[in-house]
Amino acid sequence: MSTTRLNGIIRAFESGKAAHAAFAKLDKQTAIEMSDSPYDGLVFEMEHNPYDVSALGDALQYMLSRKQIAEAASVAPKVTPLARIPANGAEMNQSFAKQVLDRGVYGVIWPHIATVEQACNAVASCRYARPKHAPLYEPKGVRGDGPANAARYWGLSMEDYYAKADVWPLAPQGELLVGLMCESTQAIENLDDMLANVPGIGFILIGEGDLSQELGLARQYEHPEVQDAMRRIAETCRKHNVVVGNPHVTARNHRRLQEEGYRFLMSAPQRTYGVVGLAREMAGY
Repeated sequence: MSTTRLNGIIRAFESGKAAHAAFAKLDKQTAIEMSDSPYDGLVFEMEHNPYDVSALGDALQYMLSRKQIAEAASVAPKVTPLARIPANGAEMNQSFAKQVLDRGVYGVIWPHIATVEQACNAVASCRYARPKHAPLYEPKGVRGDGPANAARYWGLSMEDYYAKADVWPLAPQGELLVGLMCESTQAIENLDDMLANVPGIGFILIGEGDLSQELGLARQYEHPEVQDAMRRIAETCRKHNVVVGNPHVTARNHRRLQEEGYRFLMSAPQRTYGVVGLAREMAGY
């Protein structure tokens, strides 16, 4: 089994660098255009856009480049695809995660996670079951067994897929990322407990939109009260050595965000190639 890292976002994290990503529409042309972009990852948006696993499967195929596969001798897409699913934390609907993982994504972003129980469910939903005496047993995996499509997409045998289809950094060889969105005051209050008690969280992504709504400051991202709430999230993540991300990176704020320790930087694709290039240059790429 190859030891080559398939997930480019994890590769950036392991090298101590920031990972750059963007939300994307679920269509073939977007997948083609973004497949050779300077991003480390791409998040197919299925929370506010239609949830369509058939369209996701098509988009994932269009992320692949025959030229890149031939030159790099790697079947993994250059830009790592993740999916944000529609189920929020309170719904705890595991089937959404199972379906997008079975299509072949390398990670799942869960919106509106606010409690330890919800965080544990998110991680467990991305893991296969294993014997109770096995190492790294908790959180107990509940992902149903149906790996054929994902293994084929990853270019692996099913045996090798099982070995890699676990959550990082809990499983060091894992290629799956679990991203939890922290977007409420309840989530902020519980974040320390979540990070202390739920292994397998790959990163926390701040949901500034919903958070600012709850604070009565809709989309006023530079307001001191919103900034203070974001600072609390970032500080808690640093305390537990968990990557923190921001979904509203622009040419105006990217330097400040990196200086504040954000390492998962998301920006709007229609205006970000310049932002990403500038941020990557600043990060020493």
